[in-house]
Parts: sequence; C-alpha cells; structure tokens
Amino acid sequence: MRIPGRLVTFLMLLPTLAGWGLARGQEAAAPTGVTQTPPTVEKPNPLKRRLGDKEKIQQQKDLKQELRGDYKKWLDEDVRWIITPPEEEAFKHLSNDEERDAFIESFWQRRNPSPDSPENEYRDEIYARIAYANEHFAAGKPGWMTDRGHIYIAYGAPDDKDQHPSGGEYERPMDEGGGTTAVYPFEVWHYRYIEGIGDNIDLEFVDTCQCGDFHYTIDRSEKDALKNVPNAGLTQSEEDGQSEKKDRFSSAGLEQLGLGPRSQQNQSKQFDRLDLAAKIMAPPVIKYQDLEAFMTSSKILTGPPFLFDVRTDYMKVTNDTVMVPITLQIKNSDITFDTKDGVSVGKVEIEGRVSNITHKIVPGGTFEAPVEVSTPSELLPATQKGSSVYWQDVPLKPGLYKIDIAIKDVNNPDHIGRWTRSVNVPKFDDDTLGHSSLILADVMRRVPSKEIGGGSFVLGDTFVRPRVGVVPPGGGVAAPAAFSRAQTLNFWMQVYNLGIDDKSKQNDATVTYQIVNLATSKPVLDTQESTKKLSPNADQLTLEKSLSLAGFQPGTYQLSIKIDDAVSKQQTEESAKFTVN
Repeated sequence: MRIPGRLVTFLMLLPTLAGWGLARGQEAAAPTGVTQTPPTVEKPNPLKRRLGDKEKIQQQKDLKQELRGDYKKWLDEDVRWIITPPEEEAFKHLSNDEERDAFIESFWQRRNPSPDSPENEYRDEIYARIAYANEHFAAGKPGWMTDRGHIYIAYGAPDDKDQHPSGGEYERPMDEGGGTTAVYPFEVWHYRYIEGIGDNIDLEFVDTCQCGDFHYTIDRSEKDALKNVPNAGLTQSEEDGQSEKKDRFSSAGLEQLGLGPRSQQNQSKQFDRLDLAAKIMAPPVIKYQDLEAFMTSSKILTGPPFLFDVRTDYMKVTNDTVMVPITLQIKNSDITFDTKDGVSVGKVEIEGRVSNITHKIVPGGTFEAPVEVSTPSELLPATQKGSSVYWQDVPLKPGLYKIDIAIKDVNNPDHIGRWTRSVNVPKFDDDTLGHSSLILADVMRRVPSKEIGGGSFVLGDTFVRPRVGVVPPGGGVAAPAAFSRAQTLNFWMQVYNLGIDDKSKQNDATVTYQIVNLATSKPVLDTQESTKKLSPNADQLTLEKSLSLAGFQPGTYQLSIKIDDAVSKQQTEESAKFTVN
C-alpha cells in the first residue's frame, strides 16, 4: 500500500509626525521642487498565502469530488500497480480535467516502446492483462486486486508455472526439508528475467483459505497444511530423529521449514527474499531512465555524440533458438575520466533492447550494464589509446528484429550515443549444411570447467573476444577488424548438419582455409583438413584456429572458410576481411 499562519502585515501609521508638523486629517506640504509620491502598499496575493485548516479540508473534499468517475478508476484500478509514487502524487495535485488528460497521455507515452507509432503497445498490453486477471484470478474480489493479478499486470505472464490447484500430498524438495506432507493449493511462478529485479525469479502464491485467493508469500512453509499438527508431515531430518518438529518454531527466521541439509543456506537467503518482496511489489522501474527516454524520443544532443561500434553474431542453439552475441566496442579516448587520489576512473552506462517487427520487446531482450575503466593516473595516456569491449548474448528465434542501444558517459551526462539496426536472425534447417558467424578474435583461450557455457565472451568451452570493425566518423560501412603484426589472428566458427554416412557412421567433409592479400590477389595461406580427423562421428563441428601475423605485410586481407560435404553433397562458405597494421 502506498503512503502517499496566516501572515498578516500591519502598517503602523503614526498619528503625528513631529518633524512634518502633521496632525490627524491634515496634508503635509511638499518641499519646493519635489513631487511627493504616496507610498505604495502591496496587496497580498491570495493564491500564494497559506491555507487555513477549514480551507484545506474543503480543498481535499473538492479533489475527491473531481477524481470521481473515470479519473478515479484510472488511478485506483487501471494503473494501480504500475504508477510510481511521484507520478501518483503529481496526478492528485492536478487542478482540472484538461491537466489530467494531458498527464494520462504523457504517462502512457513515456512507456510506449514505439513512440512514433499511433498505437501504444504498452497501454494495450496493460489493459489486456487487467482483463485476463479479472477473468482468471477473481476470488470474492476482482482479479486485478489479488496478488496474482498484481504481479501479472505489472510483469506479464510467467515463463513457467508449477501449479498445485488442489493441494494434497506433497513431496518436499530438499531445500524445504524433504519428507512428505499435505499442502494447501499453491503455485510457483518462474520468470527467467524481470527488468530491474534480476534473473530466475521464483514467486510463490498460496491459498490458505482454500477459497481461490492465492496470496504472495516469502515463507515456503506457509503452504504446509500439517505444519501445526503434532507428529504429522515430518521433514526428513525429523523422520530420522535428527531434529524435532518443535524446533521449526524456535527459529527467528522468516520460514519455518525445519532443520535439513540446506537449512543454513535458507537462513542466509532470508534477506534476499525480503529484498525480492520489496522490489516485486513496487512499480516496475527502468534502471537508466535518461537513456530510456533518449532511446524512445528524438532528443537532440546538446553535446558531442558518444561514438561506439557494435557487432552482432549468430550461432545455433536448437532448431528454434539462435544465440545472438552483441559486442560493443568503445574507444577509451572517448570516455571522460575522473582522477582522484592518483586513480583515473571512467564510467559508461549501457542500455539495450531487442524488439520484433511488431515493435514489442522480446523476452530477455533488454539489458543494462555499467562499464568501468580504472587505471593509475600516470598510465591514463596509455589506457586512452585502447578500447573497452562489452558483450551481451540474447537468445532469439529466427526472424527480423531491431536492436536499440544507448550509452552515456557518466562523468559527462550530455555525452550520449545511440546505435539502431535491424538484424535478420537466420534459420538453421535440419537437412541443410550451415554455419555460424565467422568471428575474428584478438583473444581466444580455453576456460575453466566451471565457466563453460556461461559468462561474457564464452562460447562453449572457449573464451572468444571479437575484434570489432570501426565505422568511419562520417558513417557508412564498418572498416575490417584491425590487428597489428605483433598480434595473433584467432578465428572461430561452427559448422552444422554435417552428413553422417549410414555404413561408417562417420562424417566426411573437407575444410579449406584460405587467406588472400586483397592488394595483390595472391593467397598467403591455402590449406585443407578433413572433418574425420577433427571429430569423425559428429554432425556439428567447431573450428578454432590461431595464426601469427608476424610474417604478414601491412594491408587488407580476406579469410575464407569453405566446407565441402561428401556425404550430403552440399557446400557452404563464409569469409571475413581484416587489416594488418
């Protein structure tokens, strides 16, 4: 629930002024040559004076009267779970319907993912969610008033649900103590990501009254219908005699789950559960509101544009999912550094979003991140010659999307940049020989087993940091990725759907690597290898190679990788340019 003397001035007129010889009812004679202007008394402004108690009460009554009808419904029902306290307070202090109409229009426009469109998808989505909540979550009160309705309206449908609509026998997971008990009806909603809150969010709702009113709880023991029944619904620890049921109620923690193998972990996470409850019940927020406003408007920059370069790649995850790594490269010389106590620190805020052709932001399609560059002040000139790279991978289905990215220089708030492009995520058909993006990297190495499959720049078991081509200052096509002769050229690519011979159960394809000097059109590398020697029984192959550039003359080159599959009789090829300085 949101918690949203009278000053009187006296003029003292003296009845007699001895120096002027005035008496009551007489006028003073002005000195010769002087025009006397009577003193001006400023009248008090009735709009600026403080209100008395009776006037305040009357004003509140008038406000309640004015907010009846559609405006009251809009504030109390339509936007109850998404309006911020400052917005609510501001709306309540508007004085007429014209101001309220303008406020409502601005309220929805600030949240419109496509401000240039005549339609407002966010507003339409909210009203659709309210209708769904009223239809599915009503329980002696409208669905929008319930906790499930609140969460559904604010954050949309969960990505997954664990539903127990009738309660009954329940096998506890080990983090709840294990053992078997009987439970009230309950549901657990799982969100893969909620903007401003985090990843992998589980929200539990329990119907202890068994009347259909599922309320949100941070106490997972609340669904236990036998919790207060002696010697019933015992946990595994209680069944083994390692603890007694009464021990559950002697703890001062949030949950009464009893002792178990993970009870210490549960106690340590109780503040996390309180923090989640506070965040989930608050209106949805945007972390970098100024960047969000910048991306959803045609704001004119007051300072120099903050330039940065972006690269997108594609690699198959499943038949319906493609991983799209997005790599940002920012020149350190474009970042404003703040030097204190011998340390220079530059900070950049990044916000991005991925939307589909209907302008709707896709699940998991938003990302926010701070990037910090810190260096001893004496090394700042050297640091400014380098670049900072940020990576974000987004899983997408094949199709057409738009990517919007905005960045802000924290130490220079007017230094803002924006990048917008459409991307066509390819479809990898099962019966077609295909390949991922060809990534040229300045760093490529194996990662520890605990980092496999996750983290920035990690593809499978390999750390791959792409080299991003720089767009010329006037715009246009990005220049090829640049390397020095002292560096190593690393390249990474995956091959999909290699044919497998029915008899030998092996693949049989030839991979050809060729690097051509574009100035002379002469190859400086031309070599082949067989997939039988790389991974003979696999239909998917990862190509990872490193090549010293010490012997390369300065210039522009093109790397080509060609796969010729003798089993499926198909070919595929990919190429990428790079320069050597």
